[in-house]
Amino acid sequence: MEILEINYINFRNLEDKNIHFSPRFNLFFGKNGQGKTSILEAIYFSATGKSFRTSKNIELIKYKKEKMGSYISYRDLISEKTLSVKMDKKNKEYNYNGKKIPLDQFYGKVNVVTFIPEDIELITGSPGFRRNFFDGEIAQSNYEYFRHLKDYTKVLKIRNKYLKEKKHKDELFSIFEDEFVKLAAKIVLKRIDYVKNISIILNLNYRKLFDDKKELSLKYDSFLGEFKGLDLKALEERIRGKIKDLKNQEIRYGYSLVGPQRDDFKFILNEKEAKSYSSQGEKKSIIFSLKLSEIDMVIKEKRESPIFLIDDISSYFDSIRKDNIIKYLKKREIQVFISSTTDLNIESKNFRIDKGEIQDGHYECK
Repeated sequence: MEILEINYINFRNLEDKNIHFSPRFNLFFGKNGQGKTSILEAIYFSATGKSFRTSKNIELIKYKKEKMGSYISYRDLISEKTLSVKMDKKNKEYNYNGKKIPLDQFYGKVNVVTFIPEDIELITGSPGFRRNFFDGEIAQSNYEYFRHLKDYTKVLKIRNKYLKEKKHKDELFSIFEDEFVKLAAKIVLKRIDYVKNISIILNLNYRKLFDDKKELSLKYDSFLGEFKGLDLKALEERIRGKIKDLKNQEIRYGYSLVGPQRDDFKFILNEKEAKSYSSQGEKKSIIFSLKLSEIDMVIKEKRESPIFLIDDISSYFDSIRKDNIIKYLKKREIQVFISSTTDLNIESKNFRIDKGEIQDGHYECK
């Protein structure tokens, strides 16, 4: 997959621009605070309808402006296509090949993997942060999972409302609870499969790039406890059993104590949890290995390479790690967008950014 061009209007501090990209490396460089991260964000937003920096849409609209819009053309295995997002301070509109579509049909058309400094929170942050991240990654390549998450969120809110209002004996509560169990089991089963597959790739990438003497894995810490060997029906029965065990507590507290919204994902390096025992350098290497593994998972699921965005690589990694990463990416057939304060000494299309204005790219051959 390849993004051919982007066109944006009133996006953050960026001057309105139409940019054509290289199919391999695209480097955005300049001093800090000039808009390097914003251009990567614009690409991500155009492809996914979301920001990797904020959940507040209004922050994306340029100061004193009322509307914002972004458009990309891209090429997949079949043909050239377009995506665009139009937004004001209240509404957001998604378009595919010029036709308005809902978000659940928009999300996943173009698969994007990002690596940003804030990703360190995947190790140090809250379980909710990790859940949202991994749910988003699975959903990019699996439309069915996206729908299950969306439906589960609705049913969970209804179930919690009934519990809070002490209406657990209502006939409708039983109907919603049955749907709650079925959706929860489907989500858990997909997470189990995803973690099993990505954990193998994660370890290989970490050992290949950073330390071949250590073992890295991703652990799925489920509310169900032990779940090995369970199929969908068995998971449903296990969930029903958990609900039965915690029924009185759920009624007393007035919300669900069972469900995948209580799960966590943990990184284990040499049999120790990375959050507590790994150094800062190891944590950074773990996260980058995860991002490369996401790329491999997308290729496995969709038979097509995603787009890779890397923000502020120069300040995030030391020279040895940075060089290893660049060498690795040169061997991969993926389109890469990188922001940096320095020249990376790679063959790339280079764009200089100064006060939100992006100079037309020129090719650098190294």
